[in-house]
Amino acid sequence: MMSSMIFSTVRGIGSLLKSETCNSPSDEANGDKKVLSVAWNQDWSGFMVGTNQGFSVYTCNPINERISRDTHKSGFKIAEMLFLSNLFAIVGNGYNHSEYPPNKVFIWDDHSKSCFCELAFKSEVISVKLRRKHIVVVLRKTVYVYSFSDLKVHCLMETAVNPKGLCCVSQVEAKAVLACPGRHQGQVQVHDLRRNTVKYIKAHDSHIACMSLTLDGSLLATASTKGTLIRIFNALDGTLLQEFRRGIVRAEIYSVAISTNHKWVAVSSEKGTLHVFRLRPDILSSPKNINQASSLSLLRGILPKYSYENERSFAQFSLPVSTKFTVGFGPENTVLLVGIDGSYRRCRFDGEGGQMVELEHKQFFSLQQADNDTMVVNL
Repeated sequence: MMSSMIFSTVRGIGSLLKSETCNSPSDEANGDKKVLSVAWNQDWSGFMVGTNQGFSVYTCNPINERISRDTHKSGFKIAEMLFLSNLFAIVGNGYNHSEYPPNKVFIWDDHSKSCFCELAFKSEVISVKLRRKHIVVVLRKTVYVYSFSDLKVHCLMETAVNPKGLCCVSQVEAKAVLACPGRHQGQVQVHDLRRNTVKYIKAHDSHIACMSLTLDGSLLATASTKGTLIRIFNALDGTLLQEFRRGIVRAEIYSVAISTNHKWVAVSSEKGTLHVFRLRPDILSSPKNINQASSLSLLRGILPKYSYENERSFAQFSLPVSTKFTVGFGPENTVLLVGIDGSYRRCRFDGEGGQMVELEHKQFFSLQQADNDTMVVNL
């Protein structure tokens, strides 16, 4: 397995603020700026955009541009930020023999506007996830977890073919949890990174299409390539706690998010409808709910298809069908969406549910850059 990794180059690990500057193109990229990727940070307080010219960072509520680095000729297909800190993970799209190729992860310190390390692999990097203590690199059939402090491999895991780079991590240090596809169709593996233990969950019959963990790593949401059901599991013991029905027609699920207060689940799909589902108030603590989930699993094997109850969405919002949106949660029953078309939306639902109200809709490339910088984070 280690043969997938070529080498790791570390520059100035002892102090992030004394890192050497990577050689980067000085000429401005030609043509219009195009979005290659969008990704929320860990608590939806901001998001990062990879473009064909570089990357940009935005904060929310209200939306503002914080950083714009548009001096890279080939751009970045992956751009991930660590909360609202100065640390970013970037992966190039590989055009024109770029110095940022698609098989390398660069950790960028924007305080010094430089790369302080790079991780190189024999195959293309599909996705990257960040924790304060770890860097997670997802390849087609392997997930590497590095310690942020010394860039040594903390652990690695084999997965089924994972073309979307599915992986999610918790952010509470007391529960260092990572979830990714298992080795078999429809399976999820959940790793406790502190205890070095793993739990395998048979989540769906079809391949996994989307997954998300709560910040504390207690709840796991999954959807399959069929896209009709969203399932909520206890991440640590694998118990099925709740099941939601998005629809009866097959659809590609773009994004799923669980609110930090464990009350709501938001789902976006190719059908152009944002669905918000209500979690049971005592979903993690009530034996009654666990018994209900067990009964549901039993009934699923006895009753005809669709005759058992799946909970429908509490609130909905219509989106352009042609755009892929990634969802997050804001305060006071608000849902945030960033689109691959360069749009940002903020909408709200009330206690009655139903159709949501749009509060904000902007094209983020047209925003003025804010004066304040991101903060320096201590690892």
